[in-house]
Amino acid sequence: MRLLKAIVRPDKVDAVKDALAAEGIAGMTVTEVRGHGKQKGHTAIYRGQEYQVTLLPKMEIEVVVQDHLAESACAAIITAARTGEIGDGRVFVMPVERTYSIRTGGLEE
Repeated sequence: MRLLKAIVRPDKVDAVKDALAAEGIAGMTVTEVRGHGKQKGHTAIYRGQEYQVTLLPKMEIEVVVQDHLAESACAAIITAARTGEIGDGRVFVMPVERTYSIRTGGLEE
């Protein structure tokens, strides 16, 4: 199994959810996060004062998929979240050794 962690723009969460559902992937965790990549934020003006916004609002989507679905799930996320602008986000793929059901206490396969 693989854990996919996608950091995307907040307005792209529904598109990513729909794209993953089209791939047959239903379960996911979505978290509001803040951060920056290479762009290091931007300059904004508030009440006439200029200031640096260094931590931008993003959404983190986590989904665990079978190994054979990892590439198609990544492609679906990238296609749905891409705007072509700086700050579109990133997808991280990590191996999952095992999972347990909290309700039953059993090892999941």
